[in-house]
Amino acid sequence: MLKLHQLFFRTFSSIFFLILLVLSATTYYWSKNIYLNQVEKNLSQNIDSLSISFTSFSNIDYIIKTFKAKTALRITIIDEDGVVIADSDKNKNQMENHANRYEIIHAKYEGYGKTIRFSNTLQEELLYVAKKIVIDDDIYYIRLADYTAKIKDNFTRLAYQIVGFIAIFMIMAFTATYFLSIKIKNETNSILNYLIELSNKKPKYELYSDFSEEFNKITRLLNKVSERLSKRDRQKAKQTAKLKLANRQKDEIISAISHEFKNPIAIISGYAETILNDKDLPEPMKEKFLKKIYSNGNKMSDIIDKLRLTLKLEEGKQQIITAPCSIKEISEDIISDLKERYKNREIHLEGDDINLKIDQTLFSMALGNLIENALKYSEDDVIVKLSQKSISIHDKGIGIDESDLKKINQKFYRVSQNGWNNSLGLGLFIVYSILNLHDFELEIISEIDKGSEFIIKY
Repeated sequence: MLKLHQLFFRTFSSIFFLILLVLSATTYYWSKNIYLNQVEKNLSQNIDSLSISFTSFSNIDYIIKTFKAKTALRITIIDEDGVVIADSDKNKNQMENHANRYEIIHAKYEGYGKTIRFSNTLQEELLYVAKKIVIDDDIYYIRLADYTAKIKDNFTRLAYQIVGFIAIFMIMAFTATYFLSIKIKNETNSILNYLIELSNKKPKYELYSDFSEEFNKITRLLNKVSERLSKRDRQKAKQTAKLKLANRQKDEIISAISHEFKNPIAIISGYAETILNDKDLPEPMKEKFLKKIYSNGNKMSDIIDKLRLTLKLEEGKQQIITAPCSIKEISEDIISDLKERYKNREIHLEGDDINLKIDQTLFSMALGNLIENALKYSEDDVIVKLSQKSISIHDKGIGIDESDLKKINQKFYRVSQNGWNNSLGLGLFIVYSILNLHDFELEIISEIDKGSEFIIKY
């Protein structure tokens, strides 16, 4: 495995060699295109100059030879039918008809034609440019050709120059890269040594690097790690205190559960014992006692159901089955049930009906829990407002302290200050979990001695 500075140097070298190859190829095609465009332009201008010399064909061989000697270009004169009537490089009688040549066809219809093609006659690649001219009402084509091989010579000279400049640049870059890799090596060795000391004991010095932002961040982070390790004993003490607090909370939770079961069990035992011992108990009284036993049995069942639901929600095993439901109808059912239990209290339902896609059973449990909490911890009327964006439950009760608001949704968290007691501490945990399953949010606004507002946002 390579070290960091070696890896850096190898990568840097590879990039430069890749740049050299790409730049060389790009320069070749770029210079070739520029050269060919310039040759084409020169050929076109030479055709224009040559066409001025053709007033008749009596001296055509002399004109072609003279022009060939001055320009070193191949010249071909072709008539309208494609017959070669003169050529500077070959006997015209041995040349085939040129009517189907690409450049002649374009010159025929557009006045100008060009192409690059391998010449079987000269066994070289040439650039052909042809123009249509009219002499004595007859149409002719003047075609000039130049050798594309010239570009190779030009490119070779250019390539040597480019390679020379790049070689000088690469030598300078490699030198800089070498010293840079040495610096990186020194920085990494310094960090490694510090880590070795950190693993054995607390270093007696602070590590610092201004080589780069990354190294500076690493050294600052290592110093922070060292500082944290120096506080290990205090952290251990804090952890011990947290464990003690957790154990105390566990005892409180067990006590709360025991208390919740103790009352209904005592009531059931008491009434059952009375029925068993008093054979002459009047029938109405016996029926009343049995109803008390039945209601407290249901209360215990509800507590167990809450604990089971809490475990399912916490483990993510609770599934929901959603369907469009009328929130106003659900609210009215909940309010009707609560009024049976809180006969002297008023619950006002305000706002227009809305339909939401919810699990009716779970959502009813969450909404009912919030409304019942408002009844428990206030003496005035409770207001339930429906809107297109939220459902709010407002009371004028004792309120909740700001520090408790941050923890009130935790499982088994119980607020006991100012008489506010969240029973087992499961109610709001269940509410939060059910609303999360529906992708809803619960916002709580509360002031001590002024009341609370629980807002379900959807």
